[in-house]
Amino acid sequence: MIAYSVRRIFSLIPVLFGMTIIVFAIIHAIPGDPAQVILGQKATKEAIATLTRELGLDEPWYIQYVDYIKGLLTGDLGISLRTRGPINEEIWPYLAATIELTVVAMVIAVFVGVNAGIISAWFSHSWFDYLAMIFALIGVSMPIFWLGLMEQWAFSIELGWLPSTGREDVRNPVTAITNLYLLDTLIQGRMDQFGQVIQHLILPSFALATIPMAIIARMTRSTMLEVIKSDYIRTARAKGVSMFWVVYKHSLKNAIIPVLTVIGLQTGLLLGGAILTETIFGWPGIGRYLYDAIGYRDYPVIQSGILLIAAIFVVINLIIDLLYALIDPRINYHS
Repeated sequence: MIAYSVRRIFSLIPVLFGMTIIVFAIIHAIPGDPAQVILGQKATKEAIATLTRELGLDEPWYIQYVDYIKGLLTGDLGISLRTRGPINEEIWPYLAATIELTVVAMVIAVFVGVNAGIISAWFSHSWFDYLAMIFALIGVSMPIFWLGLMEQWAFSIELGWLPSTGREDVRNPVTAITNLYLLDTLIQGRMDQFGQVIQHLILPSFALATIPMAIIARMTRSTMLEVIKSDYIRTARAKGVSMFWVVYKHSLKNAIIPVLTVIGLQTGLLLGGAILTETIFGWPGIGRYLYDAIGYRDYPVIQSGILLIAAIFVVINLIIDLLYALIDPRINYHS
């Protein structure tokens, strides 16, 4: 296991290096002049040329790339062209907001999706099975922007139960320590703020959870249907083992491997693809941050943001691979 983990970690290096080349090439192929965007349409040619030299954009592309790689190797993501601030400090609050939203959404998706899939498989062709699969189909098909707007209309405007936008109550702001507000409020013992943060998380996290929830439910049902037909499951039931232990100890353990793969992929996709949810709910996440950077042709921010998301995606898949062996000891990583 340790040798495999080390090999996988070292295998990330060429993947991330290749990602830097691809992202750098694509970003610099985007039409438009960052200096022109920063200074505005009325800027003079002299001012644009001066800012271009200051930003180092007049250098050949390969020199810009080498400078960028040197910065990455020292842990420096560079300087934002728009704000002139260090990206290391700017990007973390946005990334933390997206991580918090993604984790809560995936907890909801995994809990509901796995259990719905288990019940649907155990009572296949029952009314619950048909109803759950209908809702799963709706969840996959429903546009997130429409669901988000309906949530705001129903629970914020009509019922007034939950806030419609934002991450915190602006009248009682959270003092950021890690920028993970749930953790920060617990560290400070501010349970009133903790409750407010939970309220702000409910609507966007449920909207974001719908698609992975539906996919996980369908995958769990499919794999569970194969497992529950096995001889050892019939033997366990014949011995009088309770249905709970048959399902969660014997069946689920052998059916969870494909589901884990889906969970890992969906988590990575949510980290980089939550821009619609963040826009609708005014969530200050990494998607909004990168969207604004694209509008300003802020190359260092775009490159660093995409590379960071790619690195997290790869790490998540590494963790999922390692979980395979912990759950199923038949998996051999020595080869």
